[in-house]
Amino acid sequence: MKKNEFKTEKLLKGEVNIYDFESVKLYAYKTNDFLSDEVFIIEKNGKSVIIEQPCFFDNIKEFSEYIESKNLMIEGKLLSYHMAGASFLTDVPVYATKNASDFSHTGGAKALIENFTAAFGEIFDKSISDVTNYISEGPLNISGIDFNIIMTQDAFNIEIPELGAVYTHMLGHNCHSIVAGGGHAEAIISELEKYINEGKSLILTSHYTPEDLKDAQIKIDYIKSLKQIADESAGADEFKFAVAGKYPNYGGANYLDMTAGFFFPQKQ
Repeated sequence: MKKNEFKTEKLLKGEVNIYDFESVKLYAYKTNDFLSDEVFIIEKNGKSVIIEQPCFFDNIKEFSEYIESKNLMIEGKLLSYHMAGASFLTDVPVYATKNASDFSHTGGAKALIENFTAAFGEIFDKSISDVTNYISEGPLNISGIDFNIIMTQDAFNIEIPELGAVYTHMLGHNCHSIVAGGGHAEAIISELEKYINEGKSLILTSHYTPEDLKDAQIKIDYIKSLKQIADESAGADEFKFAVAGKYPNYGGANYLDMTAGFFFPQKQ
């Protein structure tokens, strides 16, 4: 399955791209919100599992209505990095690891949620989902759909064997990402190289449409360049200027600001 082999259904705000793997379907909801969020549904034999959830109230309403219109039977929400938006499908069980729960309730994601609340106000659902089903690394089956959970420092990635796909937090081959310093950069490179070596057909991320291995290589090259520019820069402003100059058409300037803060925490 190639990343552009889908049909699109336009909604009032967002859109849903549907990938048909015959026995399994992938619904990729592009929210078009301020954070460029993506939400995914895996459907098999009339049952479905959601990966992540929308966090703006208008998207929550829109996607909930879409799910109802398609008669999708949602059996679980796999929430890794995006636990804000707890008003979305409140009766559906929430699956997550302990570290992912901690990340959103007391860790780095909680601080981000507070920042987003301050920035967006009442249109943003700041409520954080509580975990009903704690999971651990390794194979996981929810209502006949197989997953493989891979622990990360903050949360977890998700392999979906029947799609030949993997979900991770951020990729985006032509936009900036949050890179929390040199060590994190190396971890991202190692992760993407692993996906390339394994021949994943699709890489799903929560801030971009599904991508492929060519996109992964582009991101690897970008992060290597990012590290080099950081090594050659005296401070955050010089770093951001150089990166923006080399990648003038990249989106996600706010993520570049955050990356600069990680590489130069005392020099902003």
